[in-house]
Amino acid sequence: MTRFLAMIPPHAIRRSLLLALGLLFAGCSSSEEETPVPDAGVEDPPTGDPKVLAGSFQVLLVASTPASGGSPATPGYTSVVGKVYDGAIPSQIVWEKAAQSGDCQLLTPRVPFCNTPCGGSAVCVENDTCQPYPTSRSVGSVHVQGLRAASGATEFSMDPVANNYQPPTSVDLPFPAFSEGDTIRADAAGSYYPAFSVQTRGIAPLELLNSTIRIEQNQPVTLNWKAPGQADLSKIHVKLDISHHGGTRGMIECDAADTGSLQLPATLVTQLLNLGAAGYPTVIVARKAVGSTTIAPGRVDLVVSSEVEHAVEIPGLVSCSENSQCPGGQTCRADLTCG
Repeated sequence: MTRFLAMIPPHAIRRSLLLALGLLFAGCSSSEEETPVPDAGVEDPPTGDPKVLAGSFQVLLVASTPASGGSPATPGYTSVVGKVYDGAIPSQIVWEKAAQSGDCQLLTPRVPFCNTPCGGSAVCVENDTCQPYPTSRSVGSVHVQGLRAASGATEFSMDPVANNYQPPTSVDLPFPAFSEGDTIRADAAGSYYPAFSVQTRGIAPLELLNSTIRIEQNQPVTLNWKAPGQADLSKIHVKLDISHHGGTRGMIECDAADTGSLQLPATLVTQLLNLGAAGYPTVIVARKAVGSTTIAPGRVDLVVSSEVEHAVEIPGLVSCSENSQCPGGQTCRADLTCG
C-alpha cells in the first residue's frame, strides 16, 4: 500500500487533503441553470445532516511577507471566499485513525479501488463504490457584517459569480479586518435554497513562537504560540505532514484548546517517522473560530482562521530541489531528499 500511495502525484494528495479539511473552493463548478426554491409559506424549511459539510464561507487572515530573493514584500490582508453545494465533496483518500493520544491522532491513508472506473463526474470513495461530485448552488446575495474595510465600512454584499462568493473588487480588507471578539455574520438572501444566517467571532492573529521545530524518535514535539486574549473563542488545529512530497504516508492531526502550547506525544511522533519522510516537511498550526447552520443538503460553516506553516527539521534528512543542494556524491531524488 505504501508503494501504491507513493505513486500518487503530490499535487493530487494535496488537493484531496484540502477537500477533506473542508476547503470547498476548488472544482465542482456548475453550468446548469439554477432553479430557485422559494421559502414563502414554509415555516420550517427542510434541514439536512449537520455532519455533512455542504458549504463554507472562509475568512482567512493572510499575514504580510518580507522581501526575499528579489521578490518584494507583500502586505497582509483578509481573504473571504465561499461556496455552497448540494451535497458533500467526496475524497479519493480515506484517512483512518491508526493511533490516538490526548488531543492528537495519527492518521494513515487508504485509497479505495473500484473495478469499474468512476469517470470524471464521480470519485471512488470505497471499494467498488462511486460517489458523484456535488453541484455548486447559488444562495443569493450574501450580506457580510463585522469586517472592516480600508474605507471604514463594516458591511458589504457578495453576489455569486459562477456560484462562487468573494467581496467586490471595491472592498479592500486589511490585516486584520476585525478585532478579537467581534461578531462576524453572513446572511444569505436565498435562491436555490431558502435564506439562512450564520455567525461566529473574530480571533487574534496567530503568532507561533517556535524558532525551530525538530522531530526525532521517541521525543515529543512542543508547539508554543502567543495565547489569545479570549481563549474560549477559538480552537487550535495542527497538521504535521512530513511525507507529502513523496506521496503522503501519514500525518498527525490535533484539535486542542487555545492555551498557548501543545505537546505532540512522542509515541505518535515516532510512529509517524517510522512511516517515512520526504523533502521539505512542514507543520501547519491554525487558530479557528467556527459558526455553523444547517440547510437542506447539510451544514454550512462560517470559519475565521489564522494559520502558520513552519518548516520541520528531521535528523539526517536534507531537503533539495536540485543536485547542487546536496552533499558531495549525493543527488536530489524524486521525493526532494538528498541521497
